[in-house]
Amino acid sequence: MRKQLKMGEAVEEERIMESIHSTVFKESENLEGTCTKIEGYDFNRGLNYSELFKSLITTGFQASNLGDAIQVVNQMLDWKLSDEPLTNDCSEEEKDFKFRDSVRCKVFLGFTSNLVSSGVRDTIRYIVQHHMVDVVVTTAGGIEEDLIKCLAPTYKGDFSLPGAYLRSKGLNRIGNLLVPNDNYCKFEDWILPIFDKMLEEQSSENKLWTPSKVIVRLGKEINDQSSYLYWAYKNDIPVFCPSLTDGSLGDMLYFHSFRNPGLVIDLVQDIRAMNGEAVHAAPRKTGMIILGGGMPKHHICNANMMRNGADYAVFINTAQEFDGSDSGARPDEAVSWGKIRGSAKMVKVHCDATIAFPLLVAETFAKKATNLKEVKSDKR
Repeated sequence: MRKQLKMGEAVEEERIMESIHSTVFKESENLEGTCTKIEGYDFNRGLNYSELFKSLITTGFQASNLGDAIQVVNQMLDWKLSDEPLTNDCSEEEKDFKFRDSVRCKVFLGFTSNLVSSGVRDTIRYIVQHHMVDVVVTTAGGIEEDLIKCLAPTYKGDFSLPGAYLRSKGLNRIGNLLVPNDNYCKFEDWILPIFDKMLEEQSSENKLWTPSKVIVRLGKEINDQSSYLYWAYKNDIPVFCPSLTDGSLGDMLYFHSFRNPGLVIDLVQDIRAMNGEAVHAAPRKTGMIILGGGMPKHHICNANMMRNGADYAVFINTAQEFDGSDSGARPDEAVSWGKIRGSAKMVKVHCDATIAFPLLVAETFAKKATNLKEVKSDKR
């Protein structure tokens, strides 16, 4: 009897173990040929940066997202109207192959002020200098920091420097960057006479100033090739900033309003101009590259809503979506608003843009420019 019980217990235990085994080792779906195999770069192959960048896609986590972003930006830059089939409602001009081959994607670039405070300013300047984007949107800091750097440098400090100590020394901290108060004094001395001239032109020529027109004027007046605003002025690339007063620029406008009152800056004309950049982009596709969140991100997305969404979107920031912020929202949330098309190529890279953006530019804008130079050189 005992022997039978033990045998029964053994059979039951075996049955239970088989059940557990089948649960733990559930039969897998075969992913071969349907999913990308994860593998990193093998440095035994030597140092090849092009291959290293290609390996990002198969590395996983945010490396893969950055690899995807590089692909999306390259698709954005490679697109031509001639890639699309002719439609019945095409104009005669759109039927011409040369015209179709010349029509490229309209690229909107947005970034927050901290990136202009950092060395990313020089990456932005390179892109604008070579007219690789069509529309720029930034904050007040993204305007003033570019101009101030032409007058005096920003320095590397440390994240842990105490605020009270820095205040006693007249030093302002932006993360681990330091900006002396003297920089803003130089900015005031430079910009207030320009505001005087603008007010005079407003009165004598009935000139209507908008934030983008103010920015054009400042880019012209700075006359410094290290400035991305100078190159935006030279290349006729519009720079929009609906938050123009939210920074040192606002302080200067405030001081000027007491010293020489009357300067008027009209926001309404700029929202017409900004939305028009998206609405009148057709037959072009539009693409968005947005570094950071906040106003630049929303302003570009909202303009593209007016045309039923952008066709390409790359977001690079560290913000999370869990508090409902637009900064942290992933591209798919913008699809629900019609700011990005459901068919769009889109990716968000959860990364500090000071790391990710120069790498992205190296494998997209800069690489294409280098290849073009080599082709032109060979033809000679």
